[in-house]
Amino acid sequence: MPVDYVPPSPAAREALLAAIRFDADGLVPAIAQDHASGEVLMLAWMNRDAVAETLATGRVCYWSRSRAGLWRKGETSGQVQRLIDLRLDCDGDAILLLVAQTGVACHTGRRSCFFTAIRNDELAEIAQPIIDPATLYGAAR
Repeated sequence: MPVDYVPPSPAAREALLAAIRFDADGLVPAIAQDHASGEVLMLAWMNRDAVAETLATGRVCYWSRSRAGLWRKGETSGQVQRLIDLRLDCDGDAILLLVAQTGVACHTGRRSCFFTAIRNDELAEIAQPIIDPATLYGAAR
């Protein structure tokens, strides 16, 4: 069972937000990693509002470039990410989210988005879907 998330103080949240080096589009890459297993689940983007909401609520929120809006992980699929810890890299230009993942992280129905690798000199899928994406979203993606 994951540790209950305790939001940092408003002053601490502001200090972290000020330390992030957002790119010209106001975004920073965010890597989600399972806090217990260490498995890398996905890479997404966050803007200032997404980071602020995530820190305040403990529910991971990203910026969807395709929808041009905030995207609360699991709002459609139910596959929620709960924040355990948020870490900023040494340059301030990347975020690591240690999360408790409910279900799968990938929209393809796999636990992780990182399921393609070279095996025997060929590109191979090294993880199969756990759940049909149509079950998660109502239509295959």
